[in-house]
Amino acid sequence: MSSSEPAALWELPEKPPPAPAKAAPSRARKPAKAGQKAKGAQSPAPERPVARIVVDIPLAHLDRTFDYLVPEKLHETAVPGCRVRVRFAGQLVDGYLIERGETSDYGSKLAFLDRVTSPEAVLPPSSHAVCRAVADRYGGTLSDVLRLAIPPRHAKAEAEPPPAPAALPEAPDTTAWGRYQRGPAFLEALAEGKPANAVWQALPGEDWPRRLAEAAASVAAAGRGAVLVVPDHRDLTRVHEACAALVGEEAVVALIAGLGPAERYRRWLAVLRGAVRVVVGTRAAMFAPVHDPGLFVVWDDGDDLHLDPHAPYPHVRDVLMDRAHAAKASLLVGGFARTAEAQLLVESGWAVPVLADRTVLRSAAPRVTPVGEDFDVARDEAARVARLPAVAFEAARQAFAAGLPTLVQVPRRGYVPGLACGNCRTPAHCRRCAGPLALPGGSVDGQPKPPACRWCGVPETAFRCTACGSVRLRAVIVGAKRTAEELGRAFPGIPVRTSGAAEVLASVPGKPALVVCTPGAEPVAEGGYGAALLLDGWALLGRQDLRAGEEALRRWMAAASLVRPAASGGRVIVGAEAGMPVVQALVRWDPAWHAGQELSERRELGFPPAMRMASVEGSPDAVAGFLDDLPLPSSGEVLGPVPLGEIDEDGNAARERALVRVSRAEGKALSSSIHAAAARRDAKKATEPIRVQVDPLDLI
Repeated sequence: MSSSEPAALWELPEKPPPAPAKAAPSRARKPAKAGQKAKGAQSPAPERPVARIVVDIPLAHLDRTFDYLVPEKLHETAVPGCRVRVRFAGQLVDGYLIERGETSDYGSKLAFLDRVTSPEAVLPPSSHAVCRAVADRYGGTLSDVLRLAIPPRHAKAEAEPPPAPAALPEAPDTTAWGRYQRGPAFLEALAEGKPANAVWQALPGEDWPRRLAEAAASVAAAGRGAVLVVPDHRDLTRVHEACAALVGEEAVVALIAGLGPAERYRRWLAVLRGAVRVVVGTRAAMFAPVHDPGLFVVWDDGDDLHLDPHAPYPHVRDVLMDRAHAAKASLLVGGFARTAEAQLLVESGWAVPVLADRTVLRSAAPRVTPVGEDFDVARDEAARVARLPAVAFEAARQAFAAGLPTLVQVPRRGYVPGLACGNCRTPAHCRRCAGPLALPGGSVDGQPKPPACRWCGVPETAFRCTACGSVRLRAVIVGAKRTAEELGRAFPGIPVRTSGAAEVLASVPGKPALVVCTPGAEPVAEGGYGAALLLDGWALLGRQDLRAGEEALRRWMAAASLVRPAASGGRVIVGAEAGMPVVQALVRWDPAWHAGQELSERRELGFPPAMRMASVEGSPDAVAGFLDDLPLPSSGEVLGPVPLGEIDEDGNAARERALVRVSRAEGKALSSSIHAAAARRDAKKATEPIRVQVDPLDLI
């Protein structure tokens, strides 16, 4: 952190002293005697009078502490971590008191604190260290991270007496973890307080909320804290109920951004004051200030809901990794599938895989049958209208005959169209930077513009597929035209239920029904589904996205895990070609193999997480100015800029984006360079907005 300065005196313009006013003789003040304090003057605190303050101003060149004097009247309440108000450049602003000291490096007069907003130490040293590390990792400012980490103050909730600390729960029964290799060893390490990092691949049909609750209870029984972060409300409800059943209602709290200001602050204070040891929540809980943390958990880390949309755009997995490392605690990355980032943790040796034996896996997994585009349509006329494969039609009928519901997953509409090989449908990539190809639109001399890279903007005039050598390109199939009504006609007499953006169902009864949902909105069926139909696989696999295959497999496995085992008649029909690696990973139920393949390809092409990337978005002048002032590490490479959105008649775009790519070893240097460039830009008072994001999920 840079040296401290008195904020109240920062960059104030020099003004000539005002002319002395002529006071009436009767009101003239008598000069103060030697050693006597002038009326209204403040005295500094008797001990550690210098307070180092972080002001709540999101300007990169002010991302440091500033020194103030603590007045004697605030000596008892101005504690490290409390909220304060200070005069900064002539205005009263909020801030946090980081620490108090005896002296200041600043050689001039210091201003006094205006007041202490609350003596509650809402920013303990451990939380400040984590927030500072997150800001440095993403090239952001500490004030931006503090807005995400600390909820707004609610005075009434803060004045309430704190609840009594919950009693230590009993150690839970963890025999169910015995189905996984290294599972018992991981739980034993948690119970003994030893740091252990693991990537857990849950079995199909696994009661994963109960397993996570057992891990959290093992830590709580030893007197330490646990933070469990899940993607959405439905998962939060299930995990909270499982934890409450093991550690008690008073020992667990759910944190979520959608709570009212009073209730959110009340629950957050209960965690800060040590009343509860187990915290579950969505991404808002990743900064939860638990006492003596022993376990951090992120479930389904590939879900894009784990990426915070506010600056500096931190990801839950990375934040919990930093917290686990700093606190010498354990990290558990769990899910049915595995991301390339989780695979990197395993291959680097930082985490160990927790997997089931193949024999156990085969007994728990449903039977998966892939069908390509050239499938046999069912003979039923309604099924023909819905373009339902015959094998899917028969699987659904068998499930209904067994008295079980059938899950139908239909991809969302609105995916960005892109280009792929016209022969084998391998996504088309740029030969220069391996970015995705797309049609830019428009024409030159009456001829349509050739395909161009969406990263570096270089046209591709001689495309040749790297997989099959074909020179033909085709548009990727997008969207899904099948509706719940069309599918309902194929199964007369069977009730149809929908789950999607308008209404997401948490669960459905174990009776014959057709449950049509979009990816991520699959309700849990009582006793499991008899069959799952994963239709229109190309709408997922054909997305112009770096993570298209990984995302498709994650969505498919999440739905397939709700189906009964093959021994009980459970079947999964996936609408994609059997020869594709992502489909083979689903058929064999081997996401670790697919994650390894994905990571290997990304290393070869220079994609994250093998490389670190940053995106710079804004007007053309703003992007060009930022890149000109951005010193790159030795491995640095700038891709683009390329236009975003519509292009005018002159071929110009209102917004552009450039990508900066460096080796993983120089990722920290890239973040430091971005922060320094942003600081110089803010110091010059640049008016054009610009968005800089490190490690973005969306690279297209």
